[in-house]
Amino acid sequence: MSSQPAEDPHAPHGPLPERGTVRPIIRWGEPVMHHPNQTVTQFDDALRSVVADMVATMYAADGVGLAACQIGVDLAVFCFDCPDESGRRVVGVVCNPVVELPEGRDRSLDDSDEGCLSFPGAFEELARPDFATVTGTGLEGEPVTFAGDGLLARCLQHETDHTVGTVFGDRLGNRARKKLTKEQDRTAEDFPPGWPA
Repeated sequence: MSSQPAEDPHAPHGPLPERGTVRPIIRWGEPVMHHPNQTVTQFDDALRSVVADMVATMYAADGVGLAACQIGVDLAVFCFDCPDESGRRVVGVVCNPVVELPEGRDRSLDDSDEGCLSFPGAFEELARPDFATVTGTGLEGEPVTFAGDGLLARCLQHETDHTVGTVFGDRLGNRARKKLTKEQDRTAEDFPPGWPA
């Protein structure tokens, strides 16, 4: 997920794996972006290496979250470094994520702008629940849970969507999707093939 404005790419990385290689970000339209990704079953050095590359790529692109499919890897995992509504920074990795959203009277929508690193330079309003909880497993196979409001809630929903083959443009109406595409076309030269590697 892309941020507006960008997060500081030089901020400390907390528990995220480091020393990864920045990879080109895969764009919408590539098959890996549009089908449910493979369940993570092995929590090993290969997985840690993929996630380290995801982290390096996320920071190089000034993002707040990135899913494995966005670097062309068919695995249901995402990393994130994102603030909640209060500005508290939350950092983590979730394999095989499941999102839980408020229902009934507890459900309130936030229609803020949303962007995607796989459709860079374009933002469009999208109503999403203003609180989200994601459960899954961490890099060592341990249970993890992350929850929050504000941009964090949006990020958790956006990245979980990626792992099931949904891009946020799929959630937009036709008019909003056309507007998003025009905005991306206007900024395309700022994000050449191979960006941000």
